[in-house]
Amino acid sequence: MAQRTFWKGYLKLSLVTCPVAMMPAHSESEKVRFHTLNRKTGHRIQSRFVDAVTGKPVAEDDEVKGYPKGDDDYVMLEDDELDAVALESTRTIDIEVFAPRSSVGWIWYDTPHYLVPDGKIGDEAFSVIREAMKATKTVGISRVVLYRRERAVLLEPRDKGIVLWTLRYGDEVRDEKEYFADVKTAKPEPDMRALMEKLITSRTRDWSPDLVQDPVQDELLSIIKAKQKGRRPARKATPVASEGNVVSIMDALKRSLEPRK
Repeated sequence: MAQRTFWKGYLKLSLVTCPVAMMPAHSESEKVRFHTLNRKTGHRIQSRFVDAVTGKPVAEDDEVKGYPKGDDDYVMLEDDELDAVALESTRTIDIEVFAPRSSVGWIWYDTPHYLVPDGKIGDEAFSVIREAMKATKTVGISRVVLYRRERAVLLEPRDKGIVLWTLRYGDEVRDEKEYFADVKTAKPEPDMRALMEKLITSRTRDWSPDLVQDPVQDELLSIIKAKQKGRRPARKATPVASEGNVVSIMDALKRSLEPRK
């Protein structure tokens, strides 16, 4: 079932503008979720914000954002002050620059959304922008206010619509050189590499959502179903990792290519 529209505004490229609607491209509504209960009464436990000094509950209207400037000293910012920082991008996705699709590494991608024209009046302008990006193999880079914060976004043509990805900020992605600098650049033996390539080829197949199923989710549902029927769920033995015997990589590759029993 298609999710409801959670954002409406305008897609703009120079003087070309069209109304658009946005929906999240993923959902976690089917995930098993739990409430925290009082074991003795079976009642739900409530989470409440309390004043760290007085210990008294704080009303929602009295909650405010604070930027620390010293020990127990803050600059308070109201919601309207935060919203005023990026008023133009609140309802307009203005594409000011394009980049080759292949130049944007996956590590920058954050959350996907579907972007579609909002009404027939915007169909032509929307399709012109979408098809031009397809033809030039580029993606659009812009900014928009989502989740109460202005986000850098990437627009990628897909089928008859556009996928809008929120992008991670520059200070959120760590430099890989800090982690890979000490990795040795060992060159594998040709025979060993050939066996590894053969192993990869034997396990290669077309992408399918079945490849990312959640077995833990299925186990949880089985446990819940058993308890609903008054049965005690079967407990599986916790697998113990075995260090095993130290073997050569070549032997391990050869054994890995043997038919599975």
